[in-house]
Amino acid sequence: MMLYPPMAELVKKVGSRYLLVNLVARRAREISQKAEEAEEPLERKPISTAIDEVYTGKLKITEEQ
Repeated sequence: MMLYPPMAELVKKVGSRYLLVNLVARRAREISQKAEEAEEPLERKPISTAIDEVYTGKLKITEEQ
């Protein structure tokens, strides 16, 4: 089974699988919560949206100082 976008590409953009999973999960929860608060139905699953945001560069990890 071929996954798109490829996992290796996503890991390259974030740095590690651990960070990728945490970033996507956190963003997916945020998307879901905002949609629920606004009482709007989602066209796509929040996980898919978050993964696309990482792949396109819209969602990145920043270091807190």
